[in-house]
Amino acid sequence: MEIDNEYIMSPKDLCTLDFLDQVIDAGIKVLKIEGRGKAPEYVATVTKCYREAIDAVAAGTYSPEKVAQWMERLKTVYNRGFWSGYYLGQKLGEWSPTPGSIATQKKVYIGKNTKYYTKIDVAEFLIESYDLKVRDTVLIQGPTTGSQELVVETLVVENKEGATQAEKSDVVTFKTPFKVRPSDKLYKVVKEQ
Repeated sequence: MEIDNEYIMSPKDLCTLDFLDQVIDAGIKVLKIEGRGKAPEYVATVTKCYREAIDAVAAGTYSPEKVAQWMERLKTVYNRGFWSGYYLGQKLGEWSPTPGSIATQKKVYIGKNTKYYTKIDVAEFLIESYDLKVRDTVLIQGPTTGSQELVVETLVVENKEGATQAEKSDVVTFKTPFKVRPSDKLYKVVKEQ
């Protein structure tokens, strides 16, 4: 709710992962996962967590430990905190202490794809802002590629192998386990303070 350009009530995000086994046992056959207007990494993370949870319920391996891992992954993408809705008899809603996201990490745009070498599974990017280092977690996003996350293991900068860092205006290449396309963007995943 917004009054005088200030958000005074921002509801927490509905999350049923911690009692999904009960939802499935109740006979629910379809789950709607909110994704409209959300970033690709949000949709990818949430659907992967729910897919794994549904499969774990079916396999009989659903556990509090797995739920804790899924919840930690959900905390990395846009969220306003989580609550279980009114499913378990709760009478009042839960509200986020701040407007906007309380995600534990964010993405920072650093460049765009300029070429993909199919035979060797290597992507080339022009770094347009910030830097990129070996061991950085990156997110590659595009209309066909979707949202793919990986850790940069090796880096070739301006055709020099063994580099450990690239700066703005550098052309870099690194191996990817998926095809990268010309319209794809490169983001660095950083922890929120």
